[in-house]
Amino acid sequence: MRALAAASTAVLLTSLTTAVGAAPAQADPRSTEKVPTSVGYGGAVSTVDPEATAAGLRVLKKGGNATDAAVAAAATLGVTEPYSAGVGGGGYFVHYDAKTGAVETIDGRETAPMGMPRDAFIDPATGEPYPFTPELVTSGVSVGVPGTPATWQRALDRWGTYSMKDALKPAIQVAERGFVVDETFRQQTLDNLERFEAFTSTSELFLPDGDAPRVGSRFRNHDVAQTYRLLSQGGLDAFYTGAMAADIVAAVQDPPTTDSTDLPVPPGYMEESDLAGYEVVDQAPTKVSYRGYDVYGMAPSSSGGSTVGESLNILEQFDTASMSPVAVLHHYLEASALAFADRGEYVGDPAFVDVPLEDLLSDEYAAERACEIDPEQAMTKPVAPGDVTSYDGDCATQADQEAEDTENISTTNLTVADRWGNVVEYTLTIEQTGGSGIVVPGRGFLLNNELTDFSTVWEADDPNRIEPGKRPRSSMSPTIVLKDGKPFLALGSPGGSTIITTVLQMLVNRIDLGMTIQEAIAAPRASQRNTPSVTAEPAFIDASGPALEEYGHTLTPSGDAFTSAAEIGAATAIEFGPAGLLTAVSEPVRRGGGSALVVEPTDD
Repeated sequence: MRALAAASTAVLLTSLTTAVGAAPAQADPRSTEKVPTSVGYGGAVSTVDPEATAAGLRVLKKGGNATDAAVAAAATLGVTEPYSAGVGGGGYFVHYDAKTGAVETIDGRETAPMGMPRDAFIDPATGEPYPFTPELVTSGVSVGVPGTPATWQRALDRWGTYSMKDALKPAIQVAERGFVVDETFRQQTLDNLERFEAFTSTSELFLPDGDAPRVGSRFRNHDVAQTYRLLSQGGLDAFYTGAMAADIVAAVQDPPTTDSTDLPVPPGYMEESDLAGYEVVDQAPTKVSYRGYDVYGMAPSSSGGSTVGESLNILEQFDTASMSPVAVLHHYLEASALAFADRGEYVGDPAFVDVPLEDLLSDEYAAERACEIDPEQAMTKPVAPGDVTSYDGDCATQADQEAEDTENISTTNLTVADRWGNVVEYTLTIEQTGGSGIVVPGRGFLLNNELTDFSTVWEADDPNRIEPGKRPRSSMSPTIVLKDGKPFLALGSPGGSTIITTVLQMLVNRIDLGMTIQEAIAAPRASQRNTPSVTAEPAFIDASGPALEEYGHTLTPSGDAFTSAAEIGAATAIEFGPAGLLTAVSEPVRRGGGSALVVEPTDD
């Protein structure tokens, strides 16, 4: 096993060198060149898209703060990454205040309509659940009440200096002048060809002349620019009431299907009153201490903070500094499986479910869970959830249980820091790539299909069962790490339920394995979500598969039914160094590579 571990480590380091390479010079912030890593001072922005990063950076250079820049970047992502984010979706916003040292959050998750029945996902014609694809994911019944516009306004009200009008100006400019179509945008369109062809409004916008936009062409979205103008002029009322709300409801209740489509499109239950009644939730973050760092995350309705936090607490029971890299990866996979078992058993919307968050993040509970891990042998999966009602550090078992995972992979994430030391980590989404597939006619944005994150079949003891007004459980994991009360690292990623493992693995890479933040984001990924096999990128299997198989792990190449990609996540991060030095990083390769810029780049 030692020989395999040594070989695995060598392959891993080689793959990292290839993926990371030398840090490129800072790009002109007006360009669309993708710069995955930038080092400097005065503020930084990292997103998956150069237009969004440039928009955020311009706000910082004009004196705006991290929240102002985050909203500007997020709104621009709604233009350039419309299949992953936009005003038709929701998300989670985490903020560090440099003056107070406080980490605070906003839950802007979508909600189920008040008229949604518990059997909403059951086909009345058969009495059986709708097939997940294409019926459920391409439907009105999957659409939750959007939370993104309300999140932007709440963030600006709490921490920003910009008005909504000022924050949306960069995105309006990009929507009007257009952005250059790249391979990723074209491929994501083609991946959704059948679904987009099913709707008149969607095909008109994203399939001009019956084909996906060509690489190198300029894509303009005048309708979304007008939507942003209305939001700028009329505030949230312009979105959540009146003509816009009526158009959203009409698209949900009577989806604008084409005459030629063969796809069944179940209608939804949303009413205008659901939009008018939507509210974001101000929340305290989750917090765990890990090897001298304080790790803050998103509390339920997201399961990100609790599952990342529990995994770290379990890992902290072991001396990873004395382990080989492969042994650390073994423990990472095992801790993740245990935390995912508890996620499925206990976590849901706290407005409807008594989530035992304090127990899940207890060090004593983690010690009891950690004793399930054999340092030399992988556990048989799925593992059982722990008993949060009775724990004392000794091992206990229950019946094995594997929770169904219906969460899709497409989301987007951004990381921002300003000259004053404020930090934003923001993950936003419309669920899978292309959301529900439904563009609101004349409005230029896709509606989410977030309600598919609820369990398909209603069970009384399921914390993620469908209920009116409820937020479906999410895995979004925007995370801010402090050292001695000051920012050390901020990071997050898209990827459905693999978001949790992506954030966790990056933390393990950086803190336990001693990688640089550039190496930590580029390293091949694997995701263990309490399933019999580990989902892993091919490069991870090449690097570490043989050694981990010696432990008893089974690795399966990543990939999904909805896209052609085999990547896990598309992270962004900023690391905070001495004297205000910022290292902003994005993906060098995944999802076509990201863009990370700083206000004042260093010369080297």
